[in-house]
Amino acid sequence: TLGERECSIQRRHQKVVEEAPSPALNPELREAMCSAAVRLAREGGYGNAGTVEFLLDGEDFFFLEMNARLQVEHPVTELVTGLDLVHLQLAVAAGEPLPLSQQQVSLRGCAIEARLYAEDENGLPAGGRLLAFDPPEGPGVRNDAGVEAGDEISLHYDPMLAKLIVFAPDRFSAVRRLRRGLGDYAVLGAPTNLPLLRRVAD
Repeated sequence: TLGERECSIQRRHQKVVEEAPSPALNPELREAMCSAAVRLAREGGYGNAGTVEFLLDGEDFFFLEMNARLQVEHPVTELVTGLDLVHLQLAVAAGEPLPLSQQQVSLRGCAIEARLYAEDENGLPAGGRLLAFDPPEGPGVRNDAGVEAGDEISLHYDPMLAKLIVFAPDRFSAVRRLRRGLGDYAVLGAPTNLPLLRRVAD
């Protein structure tokens, strides 16, 4: 396993902020949850990148679903493991063996991803022409964007515009970097959830 991601910050059943590792897990709970995920994939005969989702209730966790693919928030796992998950997924699909063992997987630091959506103040998808789109830059900042200034944002597709992903040696520093990045983000022409993301980060 490549550890876990915390995806509890959601709105309208849509993930908004994700982080790795989860601040809710202790080492024993992490081991139990990761072991359950591996057991589920093995029993099902699954042999590629996949994400097993659990609901956590105190010290108890319950299986929710398994996605037989990478998910939108996979960059936080890439940053804390140092692994290129897209490359590994394609290599395994091509019949290549994994180039590392479980013992070689180690987690370091903290990564947080914030999803930037084109939406109104009620959280409903919104469109418009992007007059400006200027994501933050700097050390420990990654931007996965699907738009640029001048693009017309349609109401007929997923309203996610981009993902801001930050990485730092510890959670406190990662949150500080996220706050700064969201503060530096500039988007004009289409309403976004930037105000919500800034409140969450604060």
